[in-house]
Amino acid sequence: MAQMYFYYSAMNAGKSTTLLQSSFNYQERGMTPVIFTAALDDRYGVGKVSSRIGLQSDAQLFNAETDLYREISNLNGVETRHCVLVDESQFLSRQQVYQLTEVVDKLRIPVLCYGLRTDFLGELFEGSKYLLSWADKLVELKTICHCGRKANMVIRTDENGVAIAEGDQVSIGGNDKYVSVCRQHYKEALGR
Repeated sequence: MAQMYFYYSAMNAGKSTTLLQSSFNYQERGMTPVIFTAALDDRYGVGKVSSRIGLQSDAQLFNAETDLYREISNLNGVETRHCVLVDESQFLSRQQVYQLTEVVDKLRIPVLCYGLRTDFLGELFEGSKYLLSWADKLVELKTICHCGRKANMVIRTDENGVAIAEGDQVSIGGNDKYVSVCRQHYKEALGR
């Protein structure tokens, strides 16, 4: 029975690595997965999912206008798809998360979404909110704070490494701009 999974974490927990491993596992068994990633994140090339440990794969792009149910249905019509993998799923809209539930329920294809739970202000991303609400299975991937405790928050920093507490929710970046920390160090960094 197909289900929708949401693998979530702070940054640098291995979400993309886990996605790429899942894709490899399907391919190794003669199955055909399809990978989607957010069009707005092109740090590693357009239509690429890359992990910090050097793994990489081509991916279909989604943006705010993409009808994921239609895209996946069309791809499945050409070649059977055994799994849908979505990187940067925090950038999905409410409607797109719903479309992915339709992929599971109508097309009977498992959907595995990987993304951040919250932004640098501790607020849920829209995609994450609905994945947390509608996914069949929730899986937290863990990373650690510099103190050794579980990191479940993300700090955005300026060019000098100083934590900032305002700005647009989305600002693409990696270790140059974001640090994963525990809640205590998050509050300390922001003076809360």
